[in-house]
Parts: sequence; structure tokens; C-alpha cells
Amino acid sequence: MSNKPSPPPKPQPPRLEFDDNTEPVYANMARITHSPSEFVIDLARLLPGDSGAKVQTRVVMSPLSAKLFFRALSENIAKYEANFGEIKMPGSPSLADQLFRPHPPKE
Repeated sequence: MSNKPSPPPKPQPPRLEFDDNTEPVYANMARITHSPSEFVIDLARLLPGDSGAKVQTRVVMSPLSAKLFFRALSENIAKYEANFGEIKMPGSPSLADQLFRPHPPKE
């Protein structure tokens, strides 16, 4: 029988709690600014034909929290793309662009 101590249990993430009035917010634009002590992320919604984007919420994070959020978001995007395919960025050729683009002239 071994007297090796068992490893400490993994810390569990805190359980998230929501108020009854917590509403989802749709944002299709973000502006990120920072100072030496914090990152500020303004999440906004820009509708077609509007000249300005309405800020829906502002998130203020420490640099460490911002980096951890970046890591978590990167990991989740990788998992999403593994399940559902690559997220195409604007300017990337679409399947239609690839199928219907003109062929280069033969030399």
C-alpha cells in the first residue's frame, strides 16, 4: 500500500447566477481600448443604413482577465470550427467564389 498523497482536487469554476431581468444582448461590433491597468470592450450593434453604432454594453477587465478571456475564446472558436467548419472572414473566398470564378488563361 502506497502512502503517496492524493493530488488536490481540481478547482471547480464558480456557478454563474442570473437575475430574472438578465437579457441577452446582440452585438455585431466591438471596440477595444486599454490602459496599463485595464481593457475596455465596448460591444455595439450597427444596423444597415445607420451612421452610428449603439453601444449595448461595456466590459472592463484586468489585463490578466482579458488574456484569459482571449485564451478561452480562442479555444472555443477552435472547438466550434472542429464541429461546424471554418468561420469565413470577410474577404475570404466563398464556395461560390471558388466554383464560379473565371479560370486563368492557359499559356
